Amino acid sequence: MSADWLRELEKPTTAFFEAFAQRAAGAQGPRNATRDAVQNLTPLVDWAAYLPHIPHGLLGLGAAFRLKPLLAEASFLRILSTQLHAFAVEARGRGLEALGSGSWANLDMAISTHRPSIAWGEAMGIEEVGPADFQRLESRVERDMANVGHKAVMARDLGELFLALESPRAGGRVLLALAAFLCASEPFDTFWNQRAARRLEGVPPVPHRAPEAEPAAHTAAAREICDSGLVDLLDSFSLRVRAGAGSGDLLAPLVLAASEKQLDARRDLEGKTSWNFVYLAHLAKRSLGAGPLAPETWVQGAALVNLFPTDEEEDRPRAVPPRVPAPDPASGLLEAILDAEPQQAMYHAAELLAQGNEGAVLGILAEAASTNDPAFNHSHQVLAVAAAADLAGHLPGRVRWAMLTALAKSLANGQGSTDLGRLADKALDLINN
Repeated sequence: MSADWLRELEKPTTAFFEAFAQRAAGAQGPRNATRDAVQNLTPLVDWAAYLPHIPHGLLGLGAAFRLKPLLAEASFLRILSTQLHAFAVEARGRGLEALGSGSWANLDMAISTHRPSIAWGEAMGIEEVGPADFQRLESRVERDMANVGHKAVMARDLGELFLALESPRAGGRVLLALAAFLCASEPFDTFWNQRAARRLEGVPPVPHRAPEAEPAAHTAAAREICDSGLVDLLDSFSLRVRAGAGSGDLLAPLVLAASEKQLDARRDLEGKTSWNFVYLAHLAKRSLGAGPLAPETWVQGAALVNLFPTDEEEDRPRAVPPRVPAPDPASGLLEAILDAEPQQAMYHAAELLAQGNEGAVLGILAEAASTNDPAFNHSHQVLAVAAAADLAGHLPGRVRWAMLTALAKSLANGQGSTDLGRLADKALDLINN
């Protein structure tokens, strides 16, 4: 463990990226640098001061590892280093040091009675942490939509980060303890879940099943999600669940509606609106891994997407060709995003999708997200693109196209500073050359 790297994690300076580059050298370097950050920083962040919100530095680390297969090595190291920097500059508190007995009964009590410090301590006392522990916490707070469902998403994503880091023993306890702390934190919000449950009494869990409905049915359901008031939406979407729709035929209109909401998002709402994709990816993965979900879980997902504003169709941005033709659609898409030209980004994304190059679009979105300072957009870009990668395999083609086009627009419209990424590139180049 590098002393320089630990000093930079404790108090970042202009030498942060040089220290990262030294620590991240070698095949296991990125994993080791991230393990150091998780183990040393997680107990120091003032999580209680952020509540009911949750900072995204740590959450974005998991997204960076999920995007690794889509990125060149240099781009992965860039996005990992800037995300680590975002984590390192989050506000510090007095630290969480409690250590309990490792009792799940005590941990469940702490969640039920909203005592996050006890939940942290009991989780820190668990000797051998495994993926099932994170899944247990996730299921414990599935009904809780406080802060638009962050608790359950964090529980799953911290478990995925634990696996990406190859199950570190000490780091695993810290990640589980944080998940437990957040699950026990107030407020609890089951408003949507309770109202959905009243409409779905006696309905069995929704089976995990590929989409079967015609595209027109998905479009009609998406229109209801976007245009209805909350009560009407709860009624109509609950009827679809009652009619026996499987997970695929519920997820598809939810993602279509989320894509339309993303197209309608103003620049200042791009990041918050893209959380829809993060939450829907969580539902898709949970449905696949945990088996049939309670029917009200899908309805509360519809209520979340419905929460965000919808514009009139004539006011929605449309694809516009660039003033100067690009050498090829791929370079055109990347340049349009980096130049903050959302309509041109939509145009080039549509070109690539029409050619059957969905993988290229997703890769370019990941590359564009890797250049952006996560502190500028609270890591929303990296989280959204990672969510799209997670969702892609669960969706029909036309829904994937809508999602990717909307994200191309979103990344361009929300483009911020690339200065931090350039600092990271410079430091990594010096080490590698």
